[in-house]
Amino acid sequence: MKNNKNGDLLLVIDMQNVYRPNEKWACWQTEQAAQNIVKIIESKKCDVAFTRFIASKKPRGVWQNYNAENADVNGSKFLNEYHPALAPYLAHFPLFTKSTYSSLKNRRLKKLCRKAKRVIISGVVTECCVLATIFELIDEGVYTVFISDAVSGAGESQDLAVQNVLSGLSPLHVKITTTKEYLEEKAENI
Repeated sequence: MKNNKNGDLLLVIDMQNVYRPNEKWACWQTEQAAQNIVKIIESKKCDVAFTRFIASKKPRGVWQNYNAENADVNGSKFLNEYHPALAPYLAHFPLFTKSTYSSLKNRRLKKLCRKAKRVIISGVVTECCVLATIFELIDEGVYTVFISDAVSGAGESQDLAVQNVLSGLSPLHVKITTTKEYLEEKAENI
């Protein structure tokens, strides 16, 4: 899996069909995020890991209500499949399953992230899984790069709210950047 020299790990969070346009949990810029994620993967600038949300068969507490309310999504093979622009990469990079917002509840993924110099964040939903994962990465001592045009939330205002929260943690814990800026970043600046 080690393609890069700078120690970055691109974490692609939950880019499943349910977040695509006209689907139940559609996010406002999922298609743009997918295009930018492909650009980052194709640059071979970083290693890559994917996550997907699959409802727990034995949910606890509020997750019982969440899973009951979203049983139609949880039971749909199509909605839980990966975005078609990203699905081909699953043959080359690991896919980690989770059943909570934070991706780091998966112990194998947490271990992988701890080894990275930086974790580059992309995916959906900005105000849920993305933000929960960033906070847990910070708690683990992992520097995080938030790619603002490679994530998508419920709407633009939610994405901007997350960026506002993260700006209070920048630059000590988080770097906020765009796909273009990340790809143009020189190795000595990393």
